[in-house]
Amino acid sequence: MINRVKAKILEVKDFPKPGIGFKDITPLIEDAACFNYVINTIASWAKEKKPQIVVGIESRGFVFAAPVAYKLGLGLAIIRKKGKLPRKTVCVRAPNEYAVEYFEMHNDSILPNQRVLIIDDLIATGSSSISALDLVKKLGGKVIGFVSVIDLAFLNGVENIKKAHPDVDLLSLIQFKE
Repeated sequence: MINRVKAKILEVKDFPKPGIGFKDITPLIEDAACFNYVINTIASWAKEKKPQIVVGIESRGFVFAAPVAYKLGLGLAIIRKKGKLPRKTVCVRAPNEYAVEYFEMHNDSILPNQRVLIIDDLIATGSSSISALDLVKKLGGKVIGFVSVIDLAFLNGVENIKKAHPDVDLLSLIQFKE
């Protein structure tokens, strides 16, 4: 099944800018069997870690985080880009492959020592993932796992995350070597 899921991820050349090969997940989530497989696989891995809340990263991470939270019977907290949340927030710098941005969460989204599972769709260089981990830890959360559906292994993001946060277990379902 994992090969079928991987085949559903299409590459769009030169999007959002020249030289970038964008991984389009929409065919994956449009296929019920593939989408269910991904959600069930993540939930099964996460359940053993006993998270108390799931965090999704804007915006494609929400697509996977919400159903995993539902399946585990947990709440969902969200990480958004700066200026998108209406109440008091905590902010961290979040550079990525395209620009320097900032991530925010409501300052009361995570309780002290709460066991947190973070989910995103893709790890590229790992910089956005590291920023998300930093933000949850800044709020006092204990990150018990970080999940991505896709790992662009040729960009060494997983290694960068492990260097910055060696205490966090990582799961990537699909690796692209180039």
